[in-house]
Amino acid sequence: MKTLEGWLNHLEGLHPKGQAGIELGLDRIRLVQAALGQTQTCPVIIVGGTNGKGSTCAYLENIIDRAGYKVGCYTSPHLLAYNERVRLNGRPASDAALCAAFERVEAARQQAGNVALTYFEFGTLAAWEVFAEANVEAAILEVGLGGRLDAVNAYEPDVAIVTTVALDHTDWLGPDRESIGFEKAGIFRAGKPALCADPNPPQRLLDHAAAIGADLRLIGRDFGFERPAAESNENRLQWRWWCRSGDQLLKRALAYPGLRGPTQLYNAAVALAALEALGNQLPVTMQAIRPGLIETELSGRFQVVPGKPAIVLDVGHNPQAIRVLADNLSSMGFFDRTHAVLGMLNDKDIEGALLPLKGKVDVWHLCTLGGPRGTSAEAMAEIVARNVMGGEVLCYPSPQAAMQAAKGQASESDRILAFGSFYTVAGALEALRKTA
Repeated sequence: MKTLEGWLNHLEGLHPKGQAGIELGLDRIRLVQAALGQTQTCPVIIVGGTNGKGSTCAYLENIIDRAGYKVGCYTSPHLLAYNERVRLNGRPASDAALCAAFERVEAARQQAGNVALTYFEFGTLAAWEVFAEANVEAAILEVGLGGRLDAVNAYEPDVAIVTTVALDHTDWLGPDRESIGFEKAGIFRAGKPALCADPNPPQRLLDHAAAIGADLRLIGRDFGFERPAAESNENRLQWRWWCRSGDQLLKRALAYPGLRGPTQLYNAAVALAALEALGNQLPVTMQAIRPGLIETELSGRFQVVPGKPAIVLDVGHNPQAIRVLADNLSSMGFFDRTHAVLGMLNDKDIEGALLPLKGKVDVWHLCTLGGPRGTSAEAMAEIVARNVMGGEVLCYPSPQAAMQAAKGQASESDRILAFGSFYTVAGALEALRKTA
């Protein structure tokens, strides 16, 4: 009987590139899905988009949990433990549940002709097995990459969400927002609610939704949010969500969500619109929505670690995400110096991603990320120098080493920002746990 670690090693061994192996397409997963006899017995929400997927999933998961349903949520990648990817009512699945699911998937894979599944495809099938075994009443599936050919698209969403469309994974999804928007729109279904929270959706996303007859609902047109004007006397601690429902215009005053930053209102608004669209199958009340929004937490999404110096953890790794990060940093107040712990993968637009932070970092603690997609600290140092980003530049062999050094150098009136990749934030968290 394999341990969870043994199973994860087995998953890596099925593809020549291991965990980093990407092969888009639904044929392989559908063969094994059929061999497993998987069926859908509850509402399914599929969440895609360039940025904001994880936050949107977290809001949905927390609200549905608060409403008293058994909810399964599948996201990726994980920070510290694989179990984080497969959650039941907010709690990571047990090793035993995952191992049993992996065993069933492996048997079906062999039965279907020894299908060569990728790490993500295998994990997606196993997550569904965990949810089926637990008899979940709602399933939330986060797209891994793109949408149209992503493994989670082998399931049939009752509601599909595209949060944002920006440049990322261009080698796989195309060179511009139009191409990427088409790939993201691949999760939409004929006659089913298809929600988009990008205020400027690509035309190809709109065209695809129209071509297949999806029930397209757009932020700003069909749902949205309002903030009190700066000069108004309205409660500054509240925002207003609105949604068109038939002939009605629903409006709800709500406390700001638990996750930080102005962009979170887009994620919260589309999550609420999705729940409104599922109202007949999965009714939720304001008694679930209010605490569900306020109490949502998510590691690595502008996560501020309590104490001094202030430490901010953010998995942002593309230009759009880091522009948002830069805005959020600006609203934090004054700090003497900002230390940045940065590691990125080589298939990202590193130069474009860093430009929003030009002149805003005093010390760059650059770290090498391992594996075939990792960028060396020295290569990033060249990018920082070439773009005259400002600040002192130091190089380290790992995120752990970079975070330890930053903590050693920072004074109580400084702040440390660890960002650029899930791997960077995971390493920083490990270092923080050791020094706690």
